[in-house]
Amino acid sequence: MVKNNIIRVEGVNIGIKDIDPKRYVSLTDITKKKNSEEPRFVIINWLRNRNTVEFLGIWEKIHNPNFNRVGFDTVRSNAGLNSFTLSPSKWIEEMPKGDCI
Repeated sequence: MVKNNIIRVEGVNIGIKDIDPKRYVSLTDITKKKNSEEPRFVIINWLRNRNTVEFLGIWEKIHNPNFNRVGFDTVRSNAGLNSFTLSPSKWIEEMPKGDCI
């Protein structure tokens, strides 16, 4: 069963979706507090941060048996560099692939 809720935090509506048995919170809605016009830029900058990439890697290792650990090593080694970029779609497309467990 899918159930949608909205909570209001510091003047911003944040969408929450319950898909049994998991709960998902909209990161885009959260970032609207920082940049209401272009919240995607907040997420893009967040994904450039080495600590964020490390967190995502740990989360994937725990929850995703098909996590591409070899591909992740390349991403992790470049995270934080001025030339490094990572988008949510790039993460979703590239990281789950692979046979490494």
